[in-house]
Amino acid sequence: MKYKIVQVAAIDYSIVKLLANLNENTIRAGYEVHIITSKGPYRDLLESQGYIVHDVNIDRSIKPISNLKTIWNLRRVLKNIKPDILHVHTPIASVLARIAGKLAKVPSIIYTAHGFYFHDNMPAKKYKLFFTIEKLIGQYFTDYIFTQSQEDYTLALENNFRPEKKMVWISNGIDLDNKFNYEAMAKNENLKISLGFKEEDFIITFVGRLVEEKGILDLLKAADGLAHNIKLVIIGELPDKERDNSIIEKINYYRGNENILFTGQIENINEFLFVSDAFCLPSYREGMPRSIIEAMAMRNAIIATNIRGSREEVIDGETGYLIDVERSDLINDRILKLYNNRDLLSEMQQKSYERAHALYDENDVISKQLAVFESVI
Repeated sequence: MKYKIVQVAAIDYSIVKLLANLNENTIRAGYEVHIITSKGPYRDLLESQGYIVHDVNIDRSIKPISNLKTIWNLRRVLKNIKPDILHVHTPIASVLARIAGKLAKVPSIIYTAHGFYFHDNMPAKKYKLFFTIEKLIGQYFTDYIFTQSQEDYTLALENNFRPEKKMVWISNGIDLDNKFNYEAMAKNENLKISLGFKEEDFIITFVGRLVEEKGILDLLKAADGLAHNIKLVIIGELPDKERDNSIIEKINYYRGNENILFTGQIENINEFLFVSDAFCLPSYREGMPRSIIEAMAMRNAIIATNIRGSREEVIDGETGYLIDVERSDLINDRILKLYNNRDLLSEMQQKSYERAHALYDENDVISKQLAVFESVI
């Protein structure tokens, strides 16, 4: 008999992007892996990879009536599956699924905090509300909490979200052996040209959702008017018009700039990061951003905001720069420092590469999780 594990996230892309290697290794370890997520474009791909996919609509925002329906539907599906382990991800989905899991009497419920929803730049009352929700759901509806950020681990431990023996700091990691193998990609000497750049172009890359909290408007403002051979590559999708039409209009203002390339959502992110000189993530909130690690592995100097997660990954003045939130002037300044000092750039790129390989191998992250799965079974 195979033990069953259910992975839950609000959208199927999160399963593909964040959990691919974990799920592959879980199947290799002998588990039957079920996926519960909102029906999306990656459903067929997940099924082709050997997962049993269940469609449940999970909103990514607080909508009381819809959220209650989701809890009911999740409970129904979980009672039918009868899993041994329920592993939940993403803010709203993780709360709803843990409540449903408890109602369905799932033996072990595990929550991975990719970044607690509350954060330093949130208004005090809002922070307290979401802090309280996380704490109560952690105490009464969760068996284990995994955190990617060490800051989150320390905060949760000090505030008794769970006992120490029920919490694991798993960190974050990427596939350094294959997709983000710099040495293997270096064999393609013409990659920069094939992607449409000139050899003399200085490339800054951004990867993320094109929403305000990612600092995308700060970056676009900072890059507007830079030297003609400084190119900005924006990788990521615009939000739905229903969710945020105003930012779409603001971003579209920059589409006429020949030095800014909007790629949309693409599969060859590693190629663009390989040809990049620096990576910029000016977010207002993060958990433990994988995009920074990917850029470090591809030898990028990093410009990031001094927030949870990012400041764990970036050493200010060594692997890149940490700056204040909502400071397009500082983004502009740091880009020019790297552009005008190629020796400094090269040194930061090498130290970023070394740090990625020393601390952020996904194999280590997966091993920690599989060990807990095995212990609860």
